[in-house]
Amino acid sequence: MRNYVSIVGAGIGGLTHAIALAHRGIHSEILERAPQIAEVGAGVQISPNGMAVLRALGLGDALEKASIESRAVHLTDGLTGRSLIRMPMKSRDYRLVHRATLIAILEGAARDAGVTIRPGTRVESAQDGTAATFVIDGGTEETGFAVGADGINSVLRPALNGTDRAEFTGQVAWRATIAADAPPEAQIFVGPGRHLVAYPLSEGRLNLVAVEERADWAEEGWHVEGDPDALRRAFAGFASPVADWLRIVETCHLWGLYVHPVARVWHGRSMALLGDAAHPTLPFLGQGANLALEDAWCLAAALSRDDRDAALADYHASRAPRVARAIAMANSNARNYHLSGAIKAAAHAGLKLANLAPGIMLKRFDWLYGHDVTAEPSM
Repeated sequence: MRNYVSIVGAGIGGLTHAIALAHRGIHSEILERAPQIAEVGAGVQISPNGMAVLRALGLGDALEKASIESRAVHLTDGLTGRSLIRMPMKSRDYRLVHRATLIAILEGAARDAGVTIRPGTRVESAQDGTAATFVIDGGTEETGFAVGADGINSVLRPALNGTDRAEFTGQVAWRATIAADAPPEAQIFVGPGRHLVAYPLSEGRLNLVAVEERADWAEEGWHVEGDPDALRRAFAGFASPVADWLRIVETCHLWGLYVHPVARVWHGRSMALLGDAAHPTLPFLGQGANLALEDAWCLAAALSRDDRDAALADYHASRAPRVARAIAMANSNARNYHLSGAIKAAAHAGLKLANLAPGIMLKRFDWLYGHDVTAEPSM
């Protein structure tokens, strides 16, 4: 039982963790509540810290072929269409990809590595002990070790931390994909109380994420259908190309953005957490998937050590400060993108000056993008 791991959740983190375990000779199964492994139509940005994990697992070439190289981050005043700052990327390992495409690559690699995937398996509750115990369809299953990679609504997290309360941020977000051409870069259009992120995917598709400050509640989760007309009204006044893109949106999904606390406890005697199950992240830094990739690698390294208890403690101690710093930066972006009045004017003037040396702005992120967990000594 020791060298067998049950992973709850077949998302980016769970699939990557299974592959990383297989590379270390540890067998695993993945329990996924959905009847099939699939994702809603949405894009994801993979930065060099995430690509380092995919390359270490032998998946770099596959991801390159299925994605677009992001050559810059470009901030624009959404109301006027004026460029504020364009920051060219120093590495080719900033990739833009459809989430479903990445999931398909990971699922194929997991199956090739001998991972058992059990779709349509809903874990109702879990209990930590000398072995992990699941309740599935009213019956119990015991496994040697369990990993919660099941996101913000994790079943394993309450088993280790009890329940906690998420707080509505006062922001809602729409996701949509449209048929449109755009430069190979992440574009951020900022405005008072709202911003829109756009980047291209393969096959002539453009990914849109539009965030608006709102007092009324919106359900958390990515699968709630939104109203394209409401999206257009929320961003009325934005200049082209945003106005042109929104005009052709036919379907979209809406979700409320909530702040969840970072889990106090990341592991017990027979279970551990990774990704959003441990540290939910707002989508203002493009690091949710990348931090999950890092966790997946580091937790696999920990589970391969003889002294598992010490390794799990090291996993938590090494990961928690890094994810807390990333979450703080994402929260800061949420404020900075929505400035208005004199503060906005001063900030935009500063960005125009920074255009003279955009590399200085990017250096603020070296600690994040330049970190390679696969180069660290084995935990």
